[in-house]
Amino acid sequence: MRVVIVTESFPPDVNGVAHCAVQTARHLALRGHEPLVIAPAHAAAVPGGAGAGFPGAPGPGRPAESGPREYPVVRVPSLPLPRYPQVRVALPSRRLAAALAAHRADLVHLASPFVLGARGMAAAARLGVPAVAVYQTDLGGYARTYLGAGEGAAWRRIRAVHSAADRTLAPSTAAVRDLGAHGIPRVRLWRRGVDTGRFHPAHRDDALRRELAPGGELLVGYVGRLAPEKHVDLLAGAGALPGVRTVVVGDGPGEPHLRTVLPGAHFTGRRTGAGLARIFASLDVFVHTGPYETFCQTVQEAMASGVPVIAPAAGGPLDLVDHGRTGLLVPPLDPAAVRDAVLSLAHEPAARARFGRAGRAAVAARTWEAVGDQLLAHYADVLAERTAAAA
Repeated sequence: MRVVIVTESFPPDVNGVAHCAVQTARHLALRGHEPLVIAPAHAAAVPGGAGAGFPGAPGPGRPAESGPREYPVVRVPSLPLPRYPQVRVALPSRRLAAALAAHRADLVHLASPFVLGARGMAAAARLGVPAVAVYQTDLGGYARTYLGAGEGAAWRRIRAVHSAADRTLAPSTAAVRDLGAHGIPRVRLWRRGVDTGRFHPAHRDDALRRELAPGGELLVGYVGRLAPEKHVDLLAGAGALPGVRTVVVGDGPGEPHLRTVLPGAHFTGRRTGAGLARIFASLDVFVHTGPYETFCQTVQEAMASGVPVIAPAAGGPLDLVDHGRTGLLVPPLDPAAVRDAVLSLAHEPAARARFGRAGRAAVAARTWEAVGDQLLAHYADVLAERTAAAA
């Protein structure tokens, strides 16, 4: 099967959309299919910001970017999002449609479609190629956070793109309900995988713990973007508890403000790979604070690492955290509830260990291989439905 993955974000970006897109491409290649990725050019690849002549741009004598990957990647021109330069927005370009046609795609996979994905949907429709749209980002929630308005406009855009797709895949039951409530048809559940080998309790590092909590404090961590919609400042009360040390892993435009409101926290910056796995496994409690998660991959990674989780009772965490068994769910945007949840676990090492074991067991079978095969089954259904409709 020849599949074109059109994604709004891709490595070296570090976020859920990019991670899921690369895992999807890897699995397709592993199963003998032929994926092609189309993604915005990243900042380092666009000197001067014009987007022309960046590395990996197909042209005379220059194939699509491949590097060490087992599939080609075509980059399209992009510009940084104002006030959030880590996020790139694709510019209009004929490169997408040309690459899709040249690949002779059997199916188009749209990863969190909004700008580039909308153009991918339009190109697929013109070519008569079926499309699967993967919903991953609560853009309505982001509009409320950043603009104080525009939620309706964001949902109109989401509805236009996803309603044109042959199937929409949502990562959680909460996301399925949201999409249905906004009139989006043909929605199915498709959860995310987790690397249970990389994220494992065996990576707990006593030397790292001594560095982060030299007084033997309870180590409470957050991992993710440092941006307003994540509401990491909700950790302030928990971080001020006696015997608690807060670790904040990630970067983003909210970091200067967070350093002010979390004066005792240790900020590590962005971490990936084995270093990130060691931090996860070395925590005593993982806290996620954002209320707008359609899934929340870092919760899964903490659970795979054998760490109890505290998360808001909203969105994706509702599916992931079994309250009182693998962690604790708290009312969204409630700093006192976050503080009290941390306090309730602080002096209960047996409860933390029990939650951690149960969390690890809950995600043990959620490998990217298993989830990738579920995606292939969705592809097969869509292709069969198209064939039946044409008969």
